[in-house]
Amino acid sequence: MKKPLLIVDGYNMIGSWTELVQLKNKDLMEDARENLLQSLSNYAKYEKLPVIVVFDAQFVPGITQNYGKYQLEVVFTEEGETADSYIERIAGELNDVMTQVSVATSDLAEQWVIFSQGALRIPARELHKTVKKTEEAIERQQESIKYANYRRNSPWDEEQLKELAEKLKELS
Repeated sequence: MKKPLLIVDGYNMIGSWTELVQLKNKDLMEDARENLLQSLSNYAKYEKLPVIVVFDAQFVPGITQNYGKYQLEVVFTEEGETADSYIERIAGELNDVMTQVSVATSDLAEQWVIFSQGALRIPARELHKTVKKTEEAIERQQESIKYANYRRNSPWDEEQLKELAEKLKELS
């Protein structure tokens, strides 16, 4: 089975996800990038999925770099290179017999190029829904762990809890 890899067009997500658009409209682009990276990090860790997030250098001139943050690979393209061309290039390079690349973008032209290279495409809205479902699953899991620990530390054993439940039914 092929190992999955997700490549995300960062500014495309910021322009598509409602909560990130609001930050962008308030000129809080750094906060929007940070929120996107945190959401994608939780998703990537929960799904055990490597993720590369690509940003154009046009919004942060002179910052060309590639670094790890929140267990994600974050790329700011060179000033002369768009995120689209970078994504198309690395999607073609990384999509091979052992790796199935998926690219998250709503840019139709980019979707067709990466699809022609054998990579899968994920629209921004679909990725947003998937990330939100994952966040809900994480919250449910945290709640169940919280209550499991609560029950584990209870002074009552299982038999006593059953007896108490029966008494409660009798009294109701």
